[in-house]
Parts: sequence; C-alpha cells; structure tokens
Amino acid sequence: MLVEGKATPRGRFPHVKRAGDFLYVSGTSSRRPDNTFEGVEVDEFGATSLDIRAQTRAVIENIGDILEAAGGSLADLVQITTYLVNMNDFKGYNEVYAEFFDEEGPTRTTVAVHQLPHPHLLIEMQAVAYHPQERS
Repeated sequence: MLVEGKATPRGRFPHVKRAGDFLYVSGTSSRRPDNTFEGVEVDEFGATSLDIRAQTRAVIENIGDILEAAGGSLADLVQITTYLVNMNDFKGYNEVYAEFFDEEGPTRTTVAVHQLPHPHLLIEMQAVAYHPQERS
C-alpha cells in the first residue's frame, strides 16, 4: 500500500504491507513528499547541517502517518529496526525516541550502516505493528 501525502518510495515497494494481523512498514526516512528532508539545512555556500533529533522525530512521525493510513497507530508497534549512519548520533536519536516510546513500547534494534540512499540521511527505520483485522 502506498500512502498518499508521503514521499514516493525510491523503488517498487509499498510504504506498508499487511500480512494477517501484522503491518510491516518499509524503511522510512525524514524525506518529505517534495523530496526535501526534515533536519537538513544547506547554506548559500553549500555547507550542510544535519540534525539527528529533527530527522528522528520526522521518521517516527512518518511511520505514525503510514500506520494510521493502514488503520493502525504507533501504539501498535511491536518491533523497530533503526539504521544510523554514525553511532555518534545514538544519544540524540535515543532522546527523541524516548519522547514516543518507553519500556512498554516496541522491541528495538539499532545498527550502524555505511550509508543510506541519500547523503543527507542520518537515520532510517523499519517497523512491524500488530493491528488485528476487522473480522466479519
């Protein structure tokens, strides 16, 4: 399922896929529908400033929007995998993550990766949610 109002995937895959009572959210970034990124500032000289906190917040909010379009919510999440380009960003990412989730939230794995699909991306997350289908 592609979600209207979200950035178009950079390949032929859905934002979210239902399998029984589970919703699987594809890797999600801070990319906006106009292909700009939350948490990125580029000055007139091309110097780039990347903000892990703003990107983390945008990623989690994007996942929430995607789940909502599929009938679910962040409260339905059971598992999150996070990909960070630099583990030095772990603290800022972790602080924002804690604004959304606590020890009752989803299980989580965080790994460092060499790079993500755009040089302005510091973080990408994929998620699994449990949201039972309506039974008739």
